[in-house]
Amino acid sequence: MTHFLYRHRDIPDIKKFEVYKQNGGFESLKKAVTSMQPQQLIDEVKASGLRGRGGAGFPTGVKWSFLPNTIWPHYVVCNADESEPGTFKDREIMENNPFQFLEGVAIACYGVQASEGYIYLRGEFQEIQILLDQCIVEMEKAGVLGDNLFGTKYSLRLKTHLGAGAYICGEETALLESIEGKRGMPRLRPPFPAVVGLYGRPTVINNVETLTNLPIIIGKGAAHFRAQGTEKSPGTKIFSLSGRVKKPGNYELPLGTTFRELIYHHGEGIINDAQIKAIMPAGASSALIPATEAALDTPMDYESVVELGCALGSASVIILDETVSASALVHDTIHFFKHESCGKCTPCREGTFWMARVIDRIESGRARDEDIDLLDAIAGQMQNKCLCALGEFSTVSVRSAIENYRADFVARLEK
Repeated sequence: MTHFLYRHRDIPDIKKFEVYKQNGGFESLKKAVTSMQPQQLIDEVKASGLRGRGGAGFPTGVKWSFLPNTIWPHYVVCNADESEPGTFKDREIMENNPFQFLEGVAIACYGVQASEGYIYLRGEFQEIQILLDQCIVEMEKAGVLGDNLFGTKYSLRLKTHLGAGAYICGEETALLESIEGKRGMPRLRPPFPAVVGLYGRPTVINNVETLTNLPIIIGKGAAHFRAQGTEKSPGTKIFSLSGRVKKPGNYELPLGTTFRELIYHHGEGIINDAQIKAIMPAGASSALIPATEAALDTPMDYESVVELGCALGSASVIILDETVSASALVHDTIHFFKHESCGKCTPCREGTFWMARVIDRIESGRARDEDIDLLDAIAGQMQNKCLCALGEFSTVSVRSAIENYRADFVARLEK
């Protein structure tokens, strides 16, 4: 298939300015700025059905329309803090197709009439920040960024901002705090960023993959975008496949592609042709879904995956086979979330600490059967009580693993 987002796989050297421009680069931005009113642009994005690719799956155009036109200035912030274990899709876009991504950021800025856009990168992406800064300079020299774009009164500046390697800054309000020079901790909501965001002003926050779709939608139209995917989940999605598969990697496929096709056709099956055990559709934040025939034939879209008891999230699909202990996996996810908890809310701070204590006891062979129930109880008490999603995410693999693979925990108990 032709790639919408990973165009570097079809067009060599598209990360070079001239090559990108020769292949239609910045025509969508020019079309938006010179021949579309901002509301027309928002309506086109709504018509495309584009949903946020960062995890929540919220309709992008609807999100933009929440910004009030009575409070100025507006800001656009791109969340490029790709920190979810198992997710590595945005990095490939920024490294290999950066101009389409930056054009997408610029289109979003015009849509909400922001004159400044920020790209927030995780702390480990220093080389990508250097690359994007160079691309921004090239765009300014060519007149597709800066003052009076394409001879209009619209002006735009884009800036990159490097975090310090904190997973919590993937949460949008913690990200805003970090840009403002504060400690990256989630804000109480409401008010929401659409009204009180960056520097207290209305702000749109979108993911890298989401924004990279915009030049395609504006350039070729909503109907062209909708030709891929499903009615409620249109377009393509990048699936980051990892774990016990023969060919891990990023795969851009239409939403609605089945887990079976991703794992056995694109991923070429399980290592050593072993028996598949479980699927984690959304990285470390995900439930462990038993890999039944029905689960494997489930379409990977925002509606169908929910029926399995898990969200599609950012589509970082981790595969487990029979060599992987669910108890050992949960040990790793708990310690990850414990380390990354900002400590602002008690349920997350204390809950991850005590889950780590109990899973350490289980994994070291010093636990008894009631400790498995204790671990499940701690996770249950945390749910729906945390300030942000991190605390909730830390419980998902725990509870699903105990429910579906209790035998793996029992095997670790004191003999």
